[in-house]
Amino acid sequence: SARHPVCQHPHPAPPHPLPCFVWDRGSSARSKFMRRMVPNMAALLCVSSLLLSPLLSGSLALSPPRFTKVPVDMIGVSGGVVSFVCQATGDPKPRVTWNKKGKRVNSQRIETIEFDEGAGAVLRIQPLRAPRDENIYECVAENSEGEVSVQAKLTIIR
Repeated sequence: SARHPVCQHPHPAPPHPLPCFVWDRGSSARSKFMRRMVPNMAALLCVSSLLLSPLLSGSLALSPPRFTKVPVDMIGVSGGVVSFVCQATGDPKPRVTWNKKGKRVNSQRIETIEFDEGAGAVLRIQPLRAPRDENIYECVAENSEGEVSVQAKLTIIR
């Protein structure tokens, strides 16, 4: 019916999400990934109110994060400033955070500046203090599909 279109799937339906194609009154296809609701059902109902929008060009596949910008090892001068840049992509968009010694960076002298809706972050340390700030800093990118990390070393000249 117009209110509850039927999605056709091979029988029996596998346990992972399948694309569900629905035709509206204008005969334009829309797609929604949908989990099997009832075991061994060949047809699933796609409630039209759950359809978000017409298909846009591009892939609907989810993907774990991968880095598009990675931090590099830096040498700074005591009392100076250093910045590390990290950015990742993925679907859904990953969140980037910074760690030092396995814990999220937390200091009044260390600032995290997010960009790209949190998928990128600059770690800025000012003023540099030796030996306290000399360390390996870790950029972590995480989404529902996975987590990746990359490290960069900070050396400070006194």
